[in-house]
This record gives sequence, C-alpha cells and structure tokens, in this order.
Amino acid sequence: MILARYPYFYLETAKLGYLFSVLPTKKLEHMYFGKKLIDYRYESLHLKPTAGVGSSVEYENEGSKTLLDLMTLEFSEVGKGDFRLTPIELKMPDMSFVSDFVYDSFEIVKGTIESKKMPTAQKGENTQSLIIKLKDKKFDIELKLIYTVFEKSNIITRRVILFNNEEKPIVIRKLMSMMFDLPESDYDLITFDGGWIKEAHKHTRPLSYGTYIVDSTTGASSNRHNPGIILAKKGTHEDYGDCIGINLIYSGNHYEAVQISNHGLMRVMTGINPHCFEWTLKKEESFETPEAVLSFSDLGFNDLSHNFHDFVNQHIIPRQFKKTLRPIVLNSWEAFYFNFNTKKLLTLAKQAKELGVELFVLDDGWFGKRNDDHAGLGDYNVNKKKLRGGLENLSNQIHELGMKFGLWFEPEMVNPQSELYKKHPDWAVTIENRNPSLGRNQLVLDLCKPMVRDYILTEMTKILDSTTIDYVKWDMNRHITDMFSSALFEQGRFFHQYILGLYDILFKLRKKYPDLLIESCSSGGNRFDLGMLYFSPQIWTSDNTDPIERLKIQEGFSYLYPQSTMSAHVSLAPHSQTIRRTPLSTRFNVASFGVLGYELNLKYVSKVEKEEMKKQIELYKTHRELLQFGEFNRFNKKDEDRNIWQVSLNNEHIVGYFQNKYHSSPNLEVLHVKNVKPNDKYKIESIQQKLEIRQFGHLITHALPIKLHPDGWLMTKINQRKQLDNATESYEISGQALLSGLKLKQQFSGTYYNNETRMLGDFGSQIYIVSKLES
Repeated sequence: MILARYPYFYLETAKLGYLFSVLPTKKLEHMYFGKKLIDYRYESLHLKPTAGVGSSVEYENEGSKTLLDLMTLEFSEVGKGDFRLTPIELKMPDMSFVSDFVYDSFEIVKGTIESKKMPTAQKGENTQSLIIKLKDKKFDIELKLIYTVFEKSNIITRRVILFNNEEKPIVIRKLMSMMFDLPESDYDLITFDGGWIKEAHKHTRPLSYGTYIVDSTTGASSNRHNPGIILAKKGTHEDYGDCIGINLIYSGNHYEAVQISNHGLMRVMTGINPHCFEWTLKKEESFETPEAVLSFSDLGFNDLSHNFHDFVNQHIIPRQFKKTLRPIVLNSWEAFYFNFNTKKLLTLAKQAKELGVELFVLDDGWFGKRNDDHAGLGDYNVNKKKLRGGLENLSNQIHELGMKFGLWFEPEMVNPQSELYKKHPDWAVTIENRNPSLGRNQLVLDLCKPMVRDYILTEMTKILDSTTIDYVKWDMNRHITDMFSSALFEQGRFFHQYILGLYDILFKLRKKYPDLLIESCSSGGNRFDLGMLYFSPQIWTSDNTDPIERLKIQEGFSYLYPQSTMSAHVSLAPHSQTIRRTPLSTRFNVASFGVLGYELNLKYVSKVEKEEMKKQIELYKTHRELLQFGEFNRFNKKDEDRNIWQVSLNNEHIVGYFQNKYHSSPNLEVLHVKNVKPNDKYKIESIQQKLEIRQFGHLITHALPIKLHPDGWLMTKINQRKQLDNATESYEISGQALLSGLKLKQQFSGTYYNNETRMLGDFGSQIYIVSKLES
C-alpha cells in the first residue's frame, strides 16, 4: 500500500512501514523505517534539531531554512551544506559539482516500472510503485526516485532515473540506487565476504564514527563482497531483534556504504560502484540505476531471510521456474576434467541413471582444442576426437537412458590460443601497446561491442538448435582487467556497459529459450546476485564441494538467498579443495539443503557407497519440494563446531544437525524444532546412516574373534562391501516437547560403543524428519 497525504508518503507491506516527507525547503526527510505504523498523524515523527550546532551551514529555499547536515534525509547532493557521503556526484553544465534537487511532484502507478536494459523485480498481486520527481533549482535536470512495494514479501525496492533536458551535457561520476538516513547508530554491520572456494562468510562489525564500505571492483558482483548487507540492532540474533536487509539487483561493480555522522546519524546507500565510473548525458538522454532491495524484521535474521527468500522466488527468478522442482544432476567436471570421450561419458551417465540421477551435464572441454585451460575458449566447433558423432549423438543417447542433458559454456571469454582470437584479436578486452593480464590463461570478450554479443548468441543458438539441451551452465572464470573498449567514447562507461551487454545477451537467450534451465556460475559464487538470478533460477554456489566448508558458504548465502537458488554437489573425499576426508552421509546432508547434484567418477565409488547414494537420492526426491522450497531457518550457534538448519513446509520439517569437530566426552544434547504447534502430535525420526568400518582403524581388531590387519587386503575388501549401522531415533512426541527440546541419544564418549550410541566424530551429521500425526 502507498499512502500519499502531502507532505507525507507512507509505504506499507504486510509487516513493515516506510515514511518520508517533503520539508518546507522541498528537501525529502526520511522519517521512519521499521514495523508498520498505526499512526495516522506523522508530525511527531519529524527529527527535531531545535538548537542547531556550531559550524553549520543553513540551506534556504522558498523562505524556509534547514540544517541539511543535521537531518535524516531521503536523498542528498554535493555543495549545499550536507557534508556527509552523498549518493550523487554530477559535473553540471556550468562545470561545477554543485546540484540542488528539490521536490516537484509525485505519481502512484499500479504494478512495477520495468527497465528496458536491466533486470528489475517482477510485479505481483497488490504491487504498487511511487515516483517522486525532483528538479534541480538552476538547471533543467530531473531525478525520479522510484519506490515499489511488494506487500506479501515485505520488500520495498528503490531506484533512480536521471534526465538531462539541458543543451549542454552533464557528467555522472556517482549515482546510487538508494540512500536513506536513520536517527540512531547502535547497529552492527553484517557482510558476506570471502574469495574463491570461501564465498559468503558472515562477518559482523560494530559501527562507530566513520564510513564503512563494501564493494567490488572486479567487474562482477564478486566473491569478495556480496552486494547484500544487513544492519542489526545490538543483541539481534536468529529469532529476535530489529534488522534491516539491503541487496541490489545487479551483477557488476557494486558499492554499499554505511556512515555514522558526527552527531550519531546513520546514512546507508547502495548502487553502482563509482570506481572508474564516468557517464556523460547529452540533451534528452537519461540514466537509470539498478534496483535496490530493502526489507526489515523485528523478529531477527530468520524472519528477514524469509522476506528475501519469498521475494526471490516470487519476483526475481524467471516466472516459468517458480516453485518448479529442480532436477538432480551429475556434472562431469570432477570426474574427468578435460580427459573424456563419448564412451567414458556414457558409462558414467548409465551408472548415474541407476542411482536415480535425472540430468547429465557435460562440463568444460567439448569444443575446439580444449584439452586444458590454455586453448579453445571462444570457439564452438565440437571436438569430434573426444565426441564421436558429436554433441547430438551424445545428447540422444543420454535422453535414451531417460535422462536430460546439459552443457557447459563460457561465452564471455576467449583464449589467445583460439581460432576466434586469431580472426578477431580486437574483440578481446585489451589496451593497445600494453601487455594484457591473463586470468586462467584467458581474456575477456568485449561485450560492449554489438558484434561480439551477436557472435555469442549466434554460436550458442547453433548448438542449442542442433542438439536437445535441457540445461546450460553459464560460466565466467576471471576478473576483468585492462578495461577498455573501442566501442565507447568514454572509458568510464566500460564496467557498467559490459554488464548491460551481458544482460542484453541473457534477455535475448531467455526470450528465445524460455524453458531452458540456466545455472549461472563464475568460478563458483563470484557472481551470486539478484541480477543473475533474474535469468538463471539457480547458481553454482562455490567450486568448493567440501561439506564442512559448504556449511559456512551456504549458511552465509542463506541470509539473502533461498536454498532453491544454491546448487550443491556431492563429490569424492578427500576433497580436492581441502584434502579433507568427510563421510558420504555429511556430503549428502549438506548438499540436500539446496539443489542436489553429484560431481564425481562413480568408478571410484564402492558398491556399498552406491547403495547408500541410491537411498539418499530416493530420500531427496521424496522430500524435494520441502528441501528446495520449504521455509529455511538457522539456529543460534551454541558453539562454532555445530550448525543446525531446518526447512518447513505443510506440517513437515527436516532438521539438519552438523558437527565440525568432535570433542572427547561431549555434553549431552537437546534438539529443538521450530514451527511446530504445541498441542499437535508429531513423529520425529533420524535417517539411517552408515559407518565405515575403517573409521574404527585398529580398534576393530579388539571386537573380532580373529585378528586382522586393519589396513590389510581383507579388511579393505570388507570395508568396500559392508558398513555398520549408526544409531537411529524415532519418537512420537508433542509439539511443545519439540519446542522445548528433544533429548538425543548420547554421542560416543570414549568408553563404550553400542548400536544405541550416536557415532558422529569429526565432520559427522544427522538428518531428522518431523511429520505431523493425524488426530
């Protein structure tokens, strides 16, 4: 709902309220953002700087005065008395940097206001938009602040469009999608940071005087700092406290800033990174920013995440994939890397089909001279030495098995050792007379150039039209350097124009192939953002398939993105990224809280492990809707060695208990369950898991009637064919008892093992299924 009672504008969703007003000076005051208000009159909610402060500069307009530096504002500019960080920096027609935008008019429209060049949130039931027009007092330059209210998701989005109606050009050096001020600063800043194979680790920083910046300069939203941030009141945890969430529907260089002023006011903004940015607007030209996403909860982080999750599933991902169950894939990469042929691939696909896998994905190496990462990118000719009969033959045989077929592409890249580079070296992002920097032995193609985008679309279309392909993995494996394009008259446009070029390709590809399942990837989670999710309903979360590392990665992303967007694979152990050996049960348990897949060579999987995998896949299929689209909750951590997750849907719940390190003689444990009704009855049962005999090492010899070498040939053979059952639990119990906590069977404590003792050890885990019983 949008309520306009000039000078007040009140935006409301099912749970939150957002209020700002037009001051007598025609500047916009931000007045409130939080739980929805019952107030009908808003006068008392104004900031009250009645005494002023020394060294202040008064802003005057139409006979009224304001101390801008002492106000909570909705937008601000350079040079009129607000000395805090500003969301806009323009070089005006008079060559000064001073702008002065004041309120002109407003308009309320039903639905959303779509962008012609960038992804924006899709409209839903009761969606409304508010347009606030601001005009510069000296020049004929306009700003439109666009607010869109998504009632059920408890989301408000904001973006800005700048119009130049002057004869002379203006130069944009900075233009944020959103800014607002809050009157208090007792918040923590929570960010999700990392790098390759360590994406989205949660970091919490207390705020104090100064400016805190979260950004990317790599050309993508990056694995270094996700564009999503959270501001949390002191003491907020998963199920308690006030918190504000901010994200950005954008895949390029982003910039988030939080500034605490010298009088304790907090300013927040997000948008395109001004790093190396410069954009000239000629007469009658306009510039639009990406869409920023805002939410609030007074019930802690889980409730805030629910808002974001619902928003992504309902308003971001392609409509045709909303609530569509994602297939279980097997990806060829960790099985073969570049060393494969049709026979190897079909053998693996047949084994995967027997286990219940539904989609076989051929990863890198199928084209050109792509026998390693030094050559071939940019070429689309199928390597017939590897694939006799071509892709069509392989795809047909995969489909004959009753599976779907997927294919890997890296369309944005080119190797210097490629036919494309020989013909068009000018299509690569390089600077004349400078030695270009390589990443993974490759260069970036210049998506600012229409002919490059046309080439990519043409070549991909040839493959997609000639072969039955159900899924595309779109990869991008390096950061951008040497940024220059001969297609641009000013190089400050490069980073943003590159992303617009990428979106242009994806818009056209999505239109031509609406039912094609696209999984975005950028060396894992280097471009895990709302912009890519607009085109691809799932993203390869990380190249790290170690489940213990994935706990931190997937949990970090879960604050902003639903588990249906996170592709998660089971691989062989020890894992190539950590050389850590983890139980098969834990590899599955972690991956099941996402879009399950496998990435391994089944040749190296024992018979007993294959039997376990088959049961795991059957379990996932039974509960797939719950695991992919259920309400996701995290539990407050009692220590750093345990993570507990839960998904809930239609009176069914799955709780995942994950243990990092085992400590000798551990405490007795209690498992709590969320979202159950106190007076209802439930059945809770743990999933049967297996223990490898080799886990016991030499200790097993004390339990055998004959003495066998624990690492000998016979014990190795036994381990491949026989495993021990771990303790299970099954109870009928009230919701109130589950809320209070179920006392679990004791973990092994060093003195005695029996089949009623939980054996988790290092990196162990357990899945519990909770179902409501009929009255």
